[in-house]
Amino acid sequence: MINVLVVEDDPMVAQLHEHYLSQIKGFQLCDVANNGDVALKLLSKKSYDLLILDIFMPTMDGLQLLGKIREHGFDVDVIIVSAANDKDKIKQALRLGAVDYIIKPFEFERFNLALNNYLKRYHIVSEQNIIEQSDLDQTIIRREEQVMVSLPKGLDKNTLSTVWNCICEIEGMFTTEEVAGKVGISRVSIRKYLEFLKSLHLLKLDLHRGSVGRPVYKYMCLDKHSDVLKAYIQ
Repeated sequence: MINVLVVEDDPMVAQLHEHYLSQIKGFQLCDVANNGDVALKLLSKKSYDLLILDIFMPTMDGLQLLGKIREHGFDVDVIIVSAANDKDKIKQALRLGAVDYIIKPFEFERFNLALNNYLKRYHIVSEQNIIEQSDLDQTIIRREEQVMVSLPKGLDKNTLSTVWNCICEIEGMFTTEEVAGKVGISRVSIRKYLEFLKSLHLLKLDLHRGSVGRPVYKYMCLDKHSDVLKAYIQ
């Protein structure tokens, strides 16, 4: 069982972490700290396997805490879950040893993917005295067979693949109606797939103001070469 310390100053987000953790086998929430100072005190007294850590917090932010963790040599892994999306903070977190970085707002699917990947790597490095390259590749390179995840209810993997391939052929911004027309299913159904892709940070949604007529919402593909979808459409 992976012992988890959540470090998050927003009670609602901390409660969301607790709810998500309860749905993933192999993890148990041990404590919640609302700032870095409290977390540091807990780390000095108790042993944890994993920290789920926010960056924006009072008194001591997440990056400062991560630096202290490395300075004191605490044997604990860290997954960042934060609204901080600028490259410098992400780069600093990764250089300080964060094993994953989830940008708020996020969906359960991304959280589940991160924790299942961590669990598999944890078992490999904890239970095997001699580790083969192929074992490391399954978690570090994140091959498509590493994590079995399920699509939200109502979504079909073949349709998702078709929608994604259609999006990848589009240059620039697009509307729900445009994709619905190309794929051949209703706008209501297409919107569910687009929102799912948005939750994986593969799409962004912006309000587009034309020269005439009312403003419309348009999507933009953020990464046509991402491997995130492989776990869902394999």
